[in-house]
Formats: sequence, C-alpha cells, structure tokens
Amino acid sequence: MLQWAAVFFIVALVAAVLGFGGIAGAAAGVAKILFFVFLAIFLLSLIFGAIGRPTT
Repeated sequence: MLQWAAVFFIVALVAAVLGFGGIAGAAAGVAKILFFVFLAIFLLSLIFGAIGRPTT
C-alpha cells in the first residue's frame, strides 16, 4: 500500500510539472489518503502484534 502511495505521489509531481493542476491535486489527495491508511494499519499491526505475543 505504501508503494501505491509513492506511485500516486510521483504521478502528482509529474502532473504538477507538466501543468495539470487538477490531476496533480487529485493524485496528491489519493497519495495522502493511502499513506494515512497504511500508517493506521501499520500501527494497528504493531499494537496487536505486541499484545498477541506470548510472554515466556
């Protein structure tokens, strides 16, 4: 998922350089949403991984 966020970020940069403001804004928005979804899933997996780990 982080890879898709990076792809949309690169698309946004290329579109901004070429002057396509609407496409750049939309791609940047999608990249931001994907990044925060990735971050939330990552943090949840860290928390549940630490909770679910048996202590010996």
